[in-house]
Amino acid sequence: MHIPFLDAWRKRHGGGRAPSAVERDAEGVADMLAECDLLRSRVQEFGVRLDDTPRSLEAIDQLLPRWRDDPEELPWLGNDAGLYLGTVIVRTVAGAHWYLTPGGHPVVRLVSGREIHVVEAGLDWAISGSPELSQIYAEAAEG
Repeated sequence: MHIPFLDAWRKRHGGGRAPSAVERDAEGVADMLAECDLLRSRVQEFGVRLDDTPRSLEAIDQLLPRWRDDPEELPWLGNDAGLYLGTVIVRTVAGAHWYLTPGGHPVVRLVSGREIHVVEAGLDWAISGSPELSQIYAEAAEG
């Protein structure tokens, strides 16, 4: 539909699409997604420190999955594991960045345009241990 005053408004305001939270404050959103408090507290019990490096993903992969004994905690821990995986990718893979899908789900978008649904990957890892977080990272780092 052609409405003249809307066309003029869209031109003045970047095409009429409001910038997303990630576009307005990418660093703030990245910091929020990196919190992963439940995961951080659980792995600290095993002496693992999350330092936003691929090496920390390998350490998480080696933990005994005691969280699987708690069906209430399992999805929350999987969510945190996925967000932490995304944090490591965004902070260490050139050009990788957070992107919110139209449904509001955080994914990591690589330079190639490939999207990694990190929360789904984290849930799969928490439930079954596969694929390993470090494996998903390695595939993202390859391109």
